[in-house]
Amino acid sequence: NYDRNAPSHRRGATTASGVARPITASVSRVFYRRGFRPLRSDLSADCGVLAAMALYKLVAVIKNPSDEDFLVVHQAPPPPLPEEEYRSFVDSDLWDLPSAPLNPLGGDRRSETVVEGACSLLDDLDLEKFDVDSALDEILSLSYLESPLEGRWSVWKFVKEPEFGPGPPVNVLFILGIVKSKEGILKESCQWLSKESAWMLLQEVKASATRVGPFVFMGIVPDVAKATNFSATCALHYQEYPPGITLVPMKSRTREPFHTTNLIVVVADDAINEQKDSSFVTYGNSLLVDPGCSSRFHPDLADLVAKLPRKLVVFVTHHHYDHVDGLSVIQKCNPDAVLLAHENTSRHIGRGEWSLCRTLISGGEKIQIGDHRFEVIVAPGHTDGHLALLHVSTNSLIVGDHCVGQGSAVLDVRAGGNLKDYFQTTYRFLDLSPHVLIPMHGRINLWPKQMLCGYLKHRRDRELSILNAIENGSKTLFDIISKSYADVDIKFWLPASSNVRIHVDHLAYQEKLPKDFSMEDFIHSYEMFLEEMGVSNTEE
Repeated sequence: NYDRNAPSHRRGATTASGVARPITASVSRVFYRRGFRPLRSDLSADCGVLAAMALYKLVAVIKNPSDEDFLVVHQAPPPPLPEEEYRSFVDSDLWDLPSAPLNPLGGDRRSETVVEGACSLLDDLDLEKFDVDSALDEILSLSYLESPLEGRWSVWKFVKEPEFGPGPPVNVLFILGIVKSKEGILKESCQWLSKESAWMLLQEVKASATRVGPFVFMGIVPDVAKATNFSATCALHYQEYPPGITLVPMKSRTREPFHTTNLIVVVADDAINEQKDSSFVTYGNSLLVDPGCSSRFHPDLADLVAKLPRKLVVFVTHHHYDHVDGLSVIQKCNPDAVLLAHENTSRHIGRGEWSLCRTLISGGEKIQIGDHRFEVIVAPGHTDGHLALLHVSTNSLIVGDHCVGQGSAVLDVRAGGNLKDYFQTTYRFLDLSPHVLIPMHGRINLWPKQMLCGYLKHRRDRELSILNAIENGSKTLFDIISKSYADVDIKFWLPASSNVRIHVDHLAYQEKLPKDFSMEDFIHSYEMFLEEMGVSNTEE
């Protein structure tokens, strides 16, 4: 997630002989010289094995034959953070179909539960080799009914998850069970819901109102929701949730542990030919957010763009190349497309990448894509030109790289990233009370306030550890990072160096640094550290 104008971050540094070497080799050599060893030398191999092995989840669609209502279960939120300052930030209630992990059985064991239609899954899943019994026991403990099932469980739907990373995809098997009566729900955390009610809750969302989860949308709602133009034509592996927001993870030149950038696609159900409301900065019939796929996948992006309506709006959250690498493809495929970007982002995007119409935005602008409405949210911190996008009808927030699906994003000090802005943006997001956070790397997050508060706590805890290292005599970047990141594999210390620089700058802004700490010496040590790594510290 660094500036594409500093390619050594991704392509490796250059040796005296002019041969490129991976940057991880630089990290290893520098730290080995100083007596450090990786915590896990086999980490990459393990990640490769895990990525190849899909996980599975069993989801129960429990229906009543008299009115076709289905059973939903109140979803338990993550454990609250212990600090008092975070307790007021509570996510709204989330209801979804009951589910449980579907784990493989060991040895020659076979499942005793018969699921009708299981033979149709053999190309993807041999259900007899999985512990269906335990998964159903867990599901029924959440949604136990006095009324027995009519007949057996049957296969309803099998959904493969796109490879969001960094771990393996989680594929979902929906099974259908029909109960004889709706009477006798023994759990207060259960309720019956109709398809029409679920669709209304998904489409007409208000801040802090009751939410309906993705399993309902994937397993039930398609029966009443009309298919979007995109879902009818897209050949790529994608996920739609919330309604109208489609995520297409595409391989990109991003940082580990991720390997893809989520291309966001929105296609209008009803095309508009003219802008009727002057309060909108632009309008269109399709929207792409952060087209950052690597060149190998540009043909796939070109095929996708060719199938979209010509009135195309392209929105970029920031300028890092794993978010803009596909711009040149879009302008070749659709010369009518319009680019929306912050001024501090736009100046990094050359005419070779985008020579068509571009509109500069700074936050607060409104965008209309058919019947979808968006509001631009100013969101500096990761970079000084970083923006987010709020989908108004579903109250879902596209957060760029402010948040990621796992772990936390590196703030780019070279592109104006800083903690003061990052904290302010995080509180701005909390005030919006979004129902879903949509990052550009990894899976969506269904507990936005919990995640955002976790980010605040993580950054503050890290800053405290850095301050403790400084107060205990650390003066240089290497001294600080070796103490405050002692529990982290050294191959991640290079991106961590940027975070240390960001935190020390923030401590200086707050006037918390000891009087004998020299910022000049620290910055010099930071620059020397990057130079030793073979990494440029300047923007072109």
